[in-house]
Amino acid sequence: MGERETWTTEEFGSSHAGAVGVLLAEGTVPAPVFFGSNSGGGGQSVSQWHVYNGGYAYGPRAAALRAVCSCGWSGPEHKLDWDVIGDQELIEAAGETADTCTEDWDAHIIEVERSAIPVPETVTSLLTELGERIETLSKTSPLAAVRAARQLEVTAARVGYWPAHDARQDSTAEQAAAALGLNEDEARELMARLGRWSPYL
Repeated sequence: MGERETWTTEEFGSSHAGAVGVLLAEGTVPAPVFFGSNSGGGGQSVSQWHVYNGGYAYGPRAAALRAVCSCGWSGPEHKLDWDVIGDQELIEAAGETADTCTEDWDAHIIEVERSAIPVPETVTSLLTELGERIETLSKTSPLAAVRAARQLEVTAARVGYWPAHDARQDSTAEQAAAALGLNEDEARELMARLGRWSPYL
């Protein structure tokens, strides 16, 4: 996979990294485009959607854009009208289409949040209020806000220890990943960090 812009959320991270994907006319996903170095050695492989304009030294022409996610999900296809695009730069001509793909991925993330195990509203409200209070504190006393954030870290490490161990005993890796909205590797790493064991055991 070549380099391209991706989007993530703080909670789900690389388990749900979104991007604008490209489809060719036959419905296939194109290979990354290689850009050689001017110095003659090395180069870079790129999968950013707007390089697929079919021009000289670029990749094939994109027929459609769609949102894609590292979890394997993909959004609806949004066809590109090359009669309208003409000689325009694809990044400008199809910018709104790419924005629509971002919105499709946002809707996917909402579904991920809904499918994850729910956290009681009393807990989420307290966490939100605590975050807001620390942000307010930072305006008058940054060091006090840092100490409060550190105390929050300590509390998270303490209260997460036994739940991580209990969940490890009661859940399969697949169940834990689904409940947390993560892939299995990241779910295992999170539980290992909270439970203070090696993720490789």
